[in-house]
Amino acid sequence: MTHPVHDSAYSWFRLLITLAIATVANVGMWAVIVVMPAVETEFGAGRAEASMPYTLTMIGFALGNLWLGRLVDRLGVTWALIGAALLSALSYLLATLAPTILWLSAAHLLLGLGTAVGFGPLIADISHWFLRRRGIAVALVASGNYLSGAVWPTLLADVLAERGWQAVYLTLAVVTLVAVIPLSLVLRRRLPEEAHGTAAATAQLNARSAGLSPRALQYLLGIAGIGCCVAMSMPQVHIVAYCVGLGYGPAVGAEMLSLMLLGGVVSRVISGLVADRLGGVMTLLAGSVLQCAALFLFLPYDGLVPLYVVSTLFGLAQGGIVPSYALVVREYLPPREAGARVGFVMMMTILGMALGGWMSGWIYDVTSSYTLAFVNGIIWNGLNIAIILWLMLRSRPRGQAVPA
Repeated sequence: MTHPVHDSAYSWFRLLITLAIATVANVGMWAVIVVMPAVETEFGAGRAEASMPYTLTMIGFALGNLWLGRLVDRLGVTWALIGAALLSALSYLLATLAPTILWLSAAHLLLGLGTAVGFGPLIADISHWFLRRRGIAVALVASGNYLSGAVWPTLLADVLAERGWQAVYLTLAVVTLVAVIPLSLVLRRRLPEEAHGTAAATAQLNARSAGLSPRALQYLLGIAGIGCCVAMSMPQVHIVAYCVGLGYGPAVGAEMLSLMLLGGVVSRVISGLVADRLGGVMTLLAGSVLQCAALFLFLPYDGLVPLYVVSTLFGLAQGGIVPSYALVVREYLPPREAGARVGFVMMMTILGMALGGWMSGWIYDVTSSYTLAFVNGIIWNGLNIAIILWLMLRSRPRGQAVPA
């Protein structure tokens, strides 16, 4: 059962526009990492203090996924994008005027809220326009986050070197307004009401159940999301510091981070193709197991070449995990609540990244080594695998009894 608008030429056109918006809108998440050394120097801040803007960016990003996801459900994606673009541009401007690191951090909290529109809300919106190819559509939109991290730091490097971090932020404010608002107007078309009905009927026909209420399942997925992303954050957040500690220098660590992100793009595309055949839960479980295996490889190998290889493998392993949560939400929960439900689960995964980044740093401060931080990540990854495996074993077509 389908509607002509689903998986149509317009759907794919909308997907391309959405991916372009995501690549621009998500830059706020990575901008602070690019300018952090310059900010540290200008404000005479310590490493922990200079990291505060990043922490608040991630908190804002997490909350924004929930808030803007609900806004998409009520008003549509265009109004959410316009409001978020204006908020992001204002945040960039406020950051350039910051007299203190505290002011700068507050501006980044707002920036995180605005930037969030480029992730969960866009994923939720595009999921309504696809049925047969929903997996690859969601994966491609989610890839905008990693593409943004891989592309923009390189594009902004000369601006940063020649004119400073304030010029970088002013440039991003202009780019965000000029790119996101006009492109968002292209997405004004709303899904026809009859298509909502068709999607709901199809969802009901193909829906899965684990014998839990929608709210309980949402919270369970949120806990799983924290577990996988605490594990994911260890290499992603600390690979540069890890390389510096090993004597390889920050440039090498940055290259390994880029390899992870590019590997993540490839992984997200592949996972989308797999999900269209196997479903969200199986794809999520496979990605979680592969991520755990890649984390184990960081323990015995710390040579330069092995680390390049393991970093690439880690990116290829983990990229498809977070988008798979959106697919699971669509398979198990009501379609008209997609924005809020996907937003909540995305929020929890991002909070997992923030928690894991802090935990790994704390473990390093206590032990003067990242070994136990990797072990900590593996344990949290195990929690995630256990939850998803339990969900998979209890899953049945909706209407069929689930054994107690």
